[in-house]
Amino acid sequence: MSETFDVIVIGSGPGGYVCAIRAAQLGMKVACVEKRATLGGTCLNIGCIPSKALLQSSENFHETMHSWKDHGILVEGVKLDLDRMQDRKAEVVSANVKGVEFLFSKNKITWLKGAGRIVGPGKVDVAGVVYDAKNIVIATGSESVPLPGVEVDEDRIVTSTGALELEEVPGHLVVIGGGVIGLELGSVWRRLGAKVTVVEFLDRIVPGMDLEVAKTFQRVLAKQGFAFKLSTKVIGATRDDSGVTLSLEPVKGGAPETLRADVVLLAIGRRAYTEGLGLAEAGVETDPRGRIKTDTHFATNIPGIFAIGDVIAGPMLAHKAEDEGVALAEILAGQAGHVNYAAIPGIVYTWPEVASVGETEETLKEAGTTYNVGKFPFTANGRARAMGSTDGFVKILADKATDRLLGAHIVGPDAGALIAEIVTAIEFGASAEDVARICHAHPTLSEAVKEAALAADGRALHI
Repeated sequence: MSETFDVIVIGSGPGGYVCAIRAAQLGMKVACVEKRATLGGTCLNIGCIPSKALLQSSENFHETMHSWKDHGILVEGVKLDLDRMQDRKAEVVSANVKGVEFLFSKNKITWLKGAGRIVGPGKVDVAGVVYDAKNIVIATGSESVPLPGVEVDEDRIVTSTGALELEEVPGHLVVIGGGVIGLELGSVWRRLGAKVTVVEFLDRIVPGMDLEVAKTFQRVLAKQGFAFKLSTKVIGATRDDSGVTLSLEPVKGGAPETLRADVVLLAIGRRAYTEGLGLAEAGVETDPRGRIKTDTHFATNIPGIFAIGDVIAGPMLAHKAEDEGVALAEILAGQAGHVNYAAIPGIVYTWPEVASVGETEETLKEAGTTYNVGKFPFTANGRARAMGSTDGFVKILADKATDRLLGAHIVGPDAGALIAEIVTAIEFGASAEDVARICHAHPTLSEAVKEAALAADGRALHI
């Protein structure tokens, strides 16, 4: 007789494992299906966590080589030990995935090892064993989007997975795609000495982010040594023993050209990963982009089957998936789980960082919403000057009539931490005036947020 669970979650990434933990906290009998040898999904194993480990290590190396002398710290004979850097990354990943395994044990969650497939109402097959579930949650995440004519081998032509495992610093790294993943991993290898060229189909980088922020961000990256080929289409890639030759075509007309690279990183986006789940056989509906259709309570068209995270609509962010996992678990327990999609931040973990929440100027103009802009540069912030990190600014967007916060955008030091204050303010329906009235400690980077809020009313104090 097969074992029965209240909830079976398929996928142990941030959305899946958090959903499983919250459901267990609420008294449900929970199992989580994972085919990897370790828990944590793409994020912990080959995504967010290892990339941030390398970003931190490469930033430390770059600071030692180029910035410490400005602080009166002279270091001679600095060398890169890439093997040790990669080993440290693996140690960070191991600690995180073991942490999830501990949480499963603590919360009495059963790890079903293998690939999960829905084989009938309330039934999931894992490695040939069928388990019964009152509720099935699909949280299988996403995978890298392929590009016709560019065949990935994870050696010379890599996705983010291969870019995290390079055994030597490439002489020339070409990144196809000017989005978050490509710019973060491009930053890692640029700091370690690679020449980096970003090829982007659109006429801008980080599409979807505030345009002024994107332009400033590009200028900062260019100052760091990035080269950009915007409005350019990659139509093919030819690999040989020493590298890759890319065939390029200008989007707006012009002569085709070629670009030579030691390594090519394909990072044009991600798509929902639903392979082998048996969705068609189960009758689960998907949209034209392959994402699972759900209602506002994460329910699919099939009773008892739910989906969260990258496999459904919305930004492909680990913290968005986590919030959905918690909300769904609470809904299944009869509570009122909810996610405020207007208050989900997005962050690019380069240096300086880029962070965003809510509306951009472009979306507000498109909607016909009148708004005030408050902006404050880090060049006028005392702590940023002391750090030697003065690139960028804080921008706050507030409703012109009510002063309610509509969005905020930061390019600058620790932007990912600074955005949290504004996310909180938006969650509670605060105004720019509310943020401006909060006492911010001096000297801190957070004073730039206060000043931007003041600037929305034309009364910034330090510019």
